[in-house]
Amino acid sequence: MKQVIRLRKHVPSGTIILQRAEQQNALSRWMMLQLKQAFRDMHQEKRVRAVILTGAGDTFCSGIDLLELQETSRQEDAEQQWHEDAVQYQELLETMLLFPKPIIAAVNGPALGAGAGLVLASDIVVAAPEGEFGVPEPRRGLVAGLVAPLLAYRIAAGPAANLLLTARTIAAAEAHRWNIYHEVTPRDTIWARAHQLAETCAESAPQSLQLTKRMLNETIGEQLETLMSAGAAATATARTTEAAREGVDAFLEQREPHWP
Repeated sequence: MKQVIRLRKHVPSGTIILQRAEQQNALSRWMMLQLKQAFRDMHQEKRVRAVILTGAGDTFCSGIDLLELQETSRQEDAEQQWHEDAVQYQELLETMLLFPKPIIAAVNGPALGAGAGLVLASDIVVAAPEGEFGVPEPRRGLVAGLVAPLLAYRIAAGPAANLLLTARTIAAAEAHRWNIYHEVTPRDTIWARAHQLAETCAESAPQSLQLTKRMLNETIGEQLETLMSAGAAATATARTTEAAREGVDAFLEQREPHWP
């Protein structure tokens, strides 16, 4: 199958590039498998001290591949497949949270839905002004069950509820004010700035950074795993509803949904 992830090394950084620009880097099952493998590969590269995650083209990641989701809805084993999909995405996010090296998201364009989750599972976030952020799942009849606990963990429950329940997309400047994005820099300098941050991280002992990440994500964030498991179940359940079928169909047909 086609490679949809590209790896580059510019020691001390390694870069993972989402390579489905023509599909706005939508996360397919195949892409998630390759992305998990990419992190494993970067783990083995001792000279790589921090990993930059970015997207090809003008989009960071538009979210879950809705065409793939729509096709699954016509299958007899749809419910089982949706459960497997939710678990697969959960495992990807947990791979990032448990990754022993700093992950720097270089958000070159919109980060939506599951793409927003990739941002939130990263440690440091640098965004271009074009890097919109949003969780539009409710407008598709879906639930962002795995993104929700990460968003609340990063920015607190109140602001997270605001974004999740309005399902609106915010500009990079607003995401910066809410501390979702840590820096905003011109798109043509975004990778260079991420590489500078990787160099800064590389000045510290690798073991110290690994222990720091464990403290943040496994001690302070000790409830994350439980909350994400519950979120995976909610995500899979929402996909079985008539609202999900209508919402996804309406989005792909570029029309307003008619909620049941």
